[in-house]
Amino acid sequence: MSHRWHILRDGEALTLARHVPPRFDFSIRTSLGSGDAARLAHQIRQDLWRALKRVRGFSPVVQLTPRTGGWDVVAGGRTLGLIAVRQIEVARNVLEHPQNKARWERHAMRGVR
Repeated sequence: MSHRWHILRDGEALTLARHVPPRFDFSIRTSLGSGDAARLAHQIRQDLWRALKRVRGFSPVVQLTPRTGGWDVVAGGRTLGLIAVRQIEVARNVLEHPQNKARWERHAMRGVR
């Protein structure tokens, strides 16, 4: 099994996925401030994976699209089965948690000038 993550770019937009083509069987939307898109995507992916790794066949997908002052984020992924409402709420809590957002943004600003 490959451990490679695919980074797909469309202009300034970025999608991070294990499988190509990326597929969202479920998704959550949020907004973040500025920073490196790839760094943000990897941090979001890691936290989603930690929260949902017990979901059968879960593979995170994170998509960032530029907006004024930051990024619009769609995060979720593919599964091999159905995903329960409570698991979607877990994902929503990961994406909307203020401390997570602050940590992701701090990490994404490393090396940015």
